Amino acid sequence: MHLPLKREYWLISGLLFFFFFAWSSSYSLFSIWLHRVIGLSGTETGFIFAANAIAALFIQPFYGALQDRLGLSRRLLVWIGVLLACAAPFAIHVYAGLLAHDVVLGALVGAAFLAFAMLAGVGVIESYTERLSRHAGFEFGTTRMWGSLGWAAATGVAGVVFDIDPDIAFYMSSAAGLAFLLILSRLDMDAFRNHETRAGESAPVRTADILQLLRLPRFWAFSLFLTGVAGVYMIYEQQFPVYFASFFPTPEEGTRAYGYLNSSQVLVEALLMLVAPWVVARTGAKYGLLLAGTIMFVRILGSGLASDAWTIAACKMLHAIEVPILLVAVFKYICVNFDARLSATLYLVSFQFAQQLTAMLLSPAVGYGYDRLGFASVYLLLASLVGACLLLSWSLLRADPSSKTTRAADGAPELPAIAQAANHYEP
Repeated sequence: MHLPLKREYWLISGLLFFFFFAWSSSYSLFSIWLHRVIGLSGTETGFIFAANAIAALFIQPFYGALQDRLGLSRRLLVWIGVLLACAAPFAIHVYAGLLAHDVVLGALVGAAFLAFAMLAGVGVIESYTERLSRHAGFEFGTTRMWGSLGWAAATGVAGVVFDIDPDIAFYMSSAAGLAFLLILSRLDMDAFRNHETRAGESAPVRTADILQLLRLPRFWAFSLFLTGVAGVYMIYEQQFPVYFASFFPTPEEGTRAYGYLNSSQVLVEALLMLVAPWVVARTGAKYGLLLAGTIMFVRILGSGLASDAWTIAACKMLHAIEVPILLVAVFKYICVNFDARLSATLYLVSFQFAQQLTAMLLSPAVGYGYDRLGFASVYLLLASLVGACLLLSWSLLRADPSSKTTRAADGAPELPAIAQAANHYEP
């Protein structure tokens, strides 16, 4: 039995909107800020992204385990909201100065802040939303749509104000962080925590429960897919704004055009969030993941072959189809294959952690490749890597169980609650 409370739906949607607004304001043009304002090279920018990935790599498992222990408690979200509110003072008065004088020190300090506030924080709020949606009776996709709208709104404005004063974008982040905290103060989770107890998901998560995941072959198969597909996508996105802007007569014109393009892409993405649960319900979680990965492969390959701004813009717009399917399929795959109590750990480790691990290992090399070989050649190499991973995942990922009480072949216990949660994605 769900608790369909519209007030909580709008509050959690507001949290997603302002979190993504804050993140996009600071991060959607981050590579351009490093390149044009701080004056870093492609290699140095790659090093910055690698440092960010390393920091997120360590924080995400901690955040995931902590959120699973806290359940529907708001305490971790309060911490993230405070950090978002501090984005402008930190970026303007601390981060920029450190990077200008010592790239290594600036990278380390900035990576810690960005990982705690945004790069690992996004996994917390998305997994929190998915957990709440299962108990409150609304679709994850319809709620996550508001996050996409927040990103689009911020990117469209940031692309314009960046040429006026880059600091304005960081002030936008802090203002959104304050709005995030205000909405969070209005969210009452007592009724949902009681429902979580009745649903059997309030049992304390022990370290042994988390370590048990490492013994499951399906966990490693899932992580391999996300490392080789979602992780490479993250690297592809890191300096894409710089490449896109190079197709225009001036950097300023390219920056504005990218802001408009990114906003358009995310607006379409938000609309398709409404359709993604219907698509994944019919493909199943495994084939939903593979479909999203195939779109990603086409997008990266097309970017490497593009010869004009319109073609590269069309490749960027494929992102709007890929992301909704990927996010819904990831959570459905977790629900039908693992213990629902560990959803935050699984999402932050298998999905977010896998992305950061790939970025940590490949960002410096990819940044060096941009300087030496050019963007197009590197994109073709990244596409080949995604293609190889897709072929492996076709045989390694598990199809959805046909029964609610299917016993896993590798010895996992029956989890009828998981199959029940999977039905949540049916339209």
